[in-house]
Amino acid sequence: MSRPMKRRVSGWIWPLVIGLACTLTWSSPAGADTSRAGIGDALDTILADPLLKGGAAGVVVADADSGAALYRHRADDRLMPASNTKLFTSAAAMGLLGPDHRFGTDVLTDGSRHGRTLRGDLYLRGTGDPTMLAGDYDRLAKSVADAGFTKVTGRLIADDTRFDAQRVGRSWAADDESSYYAAQISALTLAPDTDYDAGSVIVEVAPGAAAGDRPKVTVTPPNSYVRIDNRATTGNGGLTVERGHGSNTITVSGAIPAGAATAKEWVSVWEPTGYAASVFADALDRHGVRVAGPTRVGRAAPADARTLAEHRSMPLKELLIPFMKLSNNIHAEALTKAIGYATAGRGTWDAGLSAIADWLKKQGVDTGAVRQVDGSGLSRMDNIAAGRLTELLLSVRDEPWYADWYASLPVACAPDRFVGGTLRTRMCATPAAGNARGKTGSLTGASALSGYVTDADGRELVYSVVLNNYLADSVKSLEDAIVVTLAKSGAGHAEAVRPRAVRGATADAGPTADAGLECAWAKPRRC
Repeated sequence: MSRPMKRRVSGWIWPLVIGLACTLTWSSPAGADTSRAGIGDALDTILADPLLKGGAAGVVVADADSGAALYRHRADDRLMPASNTKLFTSAAAMGLLGPDHRFGTDVLTDGSRHGRTLRGDLYLRGTGDPTMLAGDYDRLAKSVADAGFTKVTGRLIADDTRFDAQRVGRSWAADDESSYYAAQISALTLAPDTDYDAGSVIVEVAPGAAAGDRPKVTVTPPNSYVRIDNRATTGNGGLTVERGHGSNTITVSGAIPAGAATAKEWVSVWEPTGYAASVFADALDRHGVRVAGPTRVGRAAPADARTLAEHRSMPLKELLIPFMKLSNNIHAEALTKAIGYATAGRGTWDAGLSAIADWLKKQGVDTGAVRQVDGSGLSRMDNIAAGRLTELLLSVRDEPWYADWYASLPVACAPDRFVGGTLRTRMCATPAAGNARGKTGSLTGASALSGYVTDADGRELVYSVVLNNYLADSVKSLEDAIVVTLAKSGAGHAEAVRPRAVRGATADAGPTADAGLECAWAKPRRC
């Protein structure tokens, strides 16, 4: 990032008197399991917490096997779901693309061979793979060299036409532009790490030997596409790393103390197609393949072009792990456009979201009561009620790919980042630890947690908690209290668990700590 991370279902009964809101009781809806009626009182107590004063809450709990409602609080109120939107996108991707779907990246030509010379153009064609690394482009370049080519008389053309040219989602915040979690979407892109943060570079700043010395700045992967403007010094003060709008100049300013550890910032690039093409061109040069012409972007490879080298991504069922555990926005958007291409021949947000809505409707989700404008939930225009998220969570349990999708959900207090994900520091030393799974969500004034938990009787429950419009630094302690209460409850007994501070909650809280962002987006990782 460019700067330190400072950056539903109406209720079954409305309170007759607003002042009694803190003591609302639960009323059993039709079809509810009344043996768990005590859950209602317990959850009402948690939702009456002052942290939510003046805010909005949608909460639904259901029996996973029967679908019977155990608790509903404003279950149809449309709220900002933040990254809970990824539940819709990931499930639809599994249903429409399939768990074995792989993205392809190919090198092609329509030229002719003359000894070691290729007379014609070389095409680099992407289909949206957000997991492409510099090493993958290097292997593609090596394959071209291994085929015996040392010279290309034409141009290197980057074919990103599988997706449209709309690079960012609707209403994404302008001040997030250089932040890696809001990187531009292209069918041809590149990630700098194995978290697969596509469309970004890692800028490392190491202090000089003495006060006043210029720090050393390096970029991963090494490339000539971005330019570093190093204005920083070694000394006291804060460090800022930021890319200007419409530019690939990254300015490093401020100061870093002598002897301090190397600082790292993940920064998005402008036009990731050119970034990928630049890294591939450098790889060709390293392997002794000289391209005489310039690099061009945005032209489709001819239909009769033949393949010289190819790369295939991991299958979708494996990609779900970094996608969902770390709440990767770019994966969500690439999958949305890939769905659009697969279902309508158009790699656009509109086509992808239309297909997602159609699929959700077939799953029994009331999509007429949903507004989804991107795949990740980064947009504040997304409106989804807790009831709709619960409908999805119940319906997908019958899908043949459910086990892989379920495995992608973060696990409470599981320390491995690729198991616990955004829940790895939450609900520890409680009955929910290692038990509850759920997708987190965070934007300023919006927080959500939806998933599955097993109660004290061994019964699996589905839950969705969507909280909006609060002024507190964080309300994640309330989400945790609800899930832990469910984990401790059973037939005839339920007692509200007192909310407690969430370890690392400041990563999601307050203007000085990027309160409104998923903890996984704060690097180094805070969860």
